[in-house]
Amino acid sequence: MASVISNISHKAERAAASLLIDKLLKDVRKDREKTFIQLIDLAEKFWGDGMSKDTYDRFRAAVKDPNNRWNKFVNAVIDETDPHVAKMALLNLGFEAFFYGTKTIRKNREIYNCNIPWLILFDPTSACNMHCVGCWSGTYGHKHNLSFEDMDKIITQGKELGVYLYMMTGGEPLVRKKDILKLAEKHNDVELSLYTNSTLIDEDFCKEVVRLGNITFQLSIEGTPETNDARRGDGHYEAVMKAMDLLKKYGILFGTSICYTRDNIEAVTNEKFIRMLADKGARFGFFFHFMPVGMNAVPELMPTVEQRKYMIKTIRGYRSDDCDINFYPMDFQNDGEYVGGCIAGGRNYFHINSAGDAEPCVFIHYSNCNIHEHSILEILQSPLFMAYHHGQPFNKNHLRPCPMLENPELLQKMVNETGAHSTDLESPESVEHLCAKCKEYASNWQPDADEIWNSMPHKKLSYVNYEVRE
Repeated sequence: MASVISNISHKAERAAASLLIDKLLKDVRKDREKTFIQLIDLAEKFWGDGMSKDTYDRFRAAVKDPNNRWNKFVNAVIDETDPHVAKMALLNLGFEAFFYGTKTIRKNREIYNCNIPWLILFDPTSACNMHCVGCWSGTYGHKHNLSFEDMDKIITQGKELGVYLYMMTGGEPLVRKKDILKLAEKHNDVELSLYTNSTLIDEDFCKEVVRLGNITFQLSIEGTPETNDARRGDGHYEAVMKAMDLLKKYGILFGTSICYTRDNIEAVTNEKFIRMLADKGARFGFFFHFMPVGMNAVPELMPTVEQRKYMIKTIRGYRSDDCDINFYPMDFQNDGEYVGGCIAGGRNYFHINSAGDAEPCVFIHYSNCNIHEHSILEILQSPLFMAYHHGQPFNKNHLRPCPMLENPELLQKMVNETGAHSTDLESPESVEHLCAKCKEYASNWQPDADEIWNSMPHKKLSYVNYEVRE
């Protein structure tokens, strides 16, 4: 009975949030400053100490300053985004994920005493129409697919725990375009976010995305036409440009997914490149450090110590108030401070591959659970995931967050002690083999990472979902 009442209450809250968002989107066309202030006031009322009072006040000051870069950024997003897409993003990411989902997740972490993620990443298929240098998934072939029922199960069970954001990678997720649209329609209360190579985005698909409103995209691109196509194949850069133009034309929210390597790091952080992304309509981007995962990996593509130091400075420069580019970059490996270190193992996310294996991280291909035999909660309470739960943060220096790349002895220990097996779909790789490729990198990075970390001021997070150890 309690769960029935809770469901009714949730539906009523969503309906009220929907009406409020309709009003806000209407008002924002008339008086943006006033509407933004009202929105901040509401956030402070309902979210409270989820953020400090100083943060809310900084938001109010920014809204009142027409020259503030973040004011300009938000205005650009509003002006470019289709009204229905904007409403669904506010409803599903704002109300469901940030407000209702976060409260539910924090409650369930206490109830079940394990990690409960804020998002779940899964692969609809292992199939990919490309073969990028250094990427494991392009070699997997077409053997493995999550059925529609599998994906429906993941989202249904995830929502029960409070998860309302689902990302998809692969393979190329849009090989399963019809099922993804069907999934977005059935679960119109969640946000789906796809990592895609862009080649399967066309006009008809964009029209469906606008109709549904709850799908966003991260497009893979790596610098200039030369640096991009050298890794991803001739013609790929042109395909991404075409996809960006279509997404911008239809007012669909999108960003970029960029793997930085020793060979392309300057090209993918060049100011001309970042401005081009913003001009094309990309408003955010995820930068991922190259990981030497898989038997066919190319460890020589890992950035040098100097390049990683350059990356920290450059990405944070693009996020500073002094930068005038309407693009917000995030660095998966170097932004650990803002999320409390490693977010994998279900702490904030985990990965399910196209064979159904539940992996702590998209880069950690080891598992002891499969979605075909286990529920999402059982996965999160399994030995490998509980090893993550008990071990996080893996390093007090959040510039060294990863149990593979910067602390390889820890991943090796967790895999061996929990009996997890390799889930590589092409050629199983022992954890010893993987970690051996990271040992020298970790050793070389440690002294510089520690020097940078110790020289920086650090803010205490208002909420951390791990046991704080001295």
